[in-house]
Amino acid sequence: RNFCTKIWNAARFCEMNECTVDPDFNPKTVNSTLNRWIIGKVAEAEAQTAAALAAYRFNDAASALYAFTWGTFCDWYLEFAKPVFAGDDAAAKAETRATAAWVLDQIVILLHPIIPFITEELWESRGERAQPLISTPWPEYGADLIDADANAEMDWVVRLISQIRAVRAEMNVPPGAKIPMLLKDADEAAKRALAAHKDLILRLARLSDAGMLDGEVPKGAVQDVLDETTVILPIADVIDLGAEQSRLEKEIAKQDAEITRFEKKLANEKFVANAPAEVVEGEREKLGEAQAARARLEEALKRLTAAA
Repeated sequence: RNFCTKIWNAARFCEMNECTVDPDFNPKTVNSTLNRWIIGKVAEAEAQTAAALAAYRFNDAASALYAFTWGTFCDWYLEFAKPVFAGDDAAAKAETRATAAWVLDQIVILLHPIIPFITEELWESRGERAQPLISTPWPEYGADLIDADANAEMDWVVRLISQIRAVRAEMNVPPGAKIPMLLKDADEAAKRALAAHKDLILRLARLSDAGMLDGEVPKGAVQDVLDETTVILPIADVIDLGAEQSRLEKEIAKQDAEITRFEKKLANEKFVANAPAEVVEGEREKLGEAQAARARLEEALKRLTAAA
């Protein structure tokens, strides 16, 4: 239900921004990095889906389309496209509108074997069609639709924003607080990506500024690593570092208690022998989740201690 609602809302968003279907649209002729990136992601999603269907792994086909539609298209591409839609560059706006409409069409086609009723409705409601969706050929994209440079650039932006959001959440930085970001030891590709997409990064990562570090890492800044680049976030002005250290230590102690409880339960031979297999497996999964959560908290505490 939530996934279908997400697609429906994405279609409404595209409609409100005049993303109309262009029968003459050629995905090979787009110019902007953002649009080349999403077109390549469509080709990748189709390849994963087709391979999964050929192997009768319908769950993998559904998972690939779910991840691409909800994550890549709705959560990232449409967010990245908003400034273009609101901007003054008529050519960029026209290309992005046509690209968004084309991508949404491909999503509807690829999802049709799985959720045919909503896809047929979206297909019919978004313009004049030569034929019903059910008789539309399955798309076949060439590898030339995948632009390696555009992929690397936009994927770096996505990973950077995701990493900053994760650090902010770990450190309990208030959602409304804007903090600066500095990059250290960034290669030329990272510098170009930051320069080209700085406004997007500032808006989506809730940053006050972003640039390169000249000199020593400032006190009160937490550090993380993205590829070969060190990401530095000065947070001492927006949180109490000492209080945050205490909170993380308490959270780690709580996870330690959970881990001990699960380990004792799984070490009980009677429990393992007599409980249903799915119950035992569930306990093992809970143990793994607790261990992973503790590792994340431990890493966050190390970064915070280094910053203090």
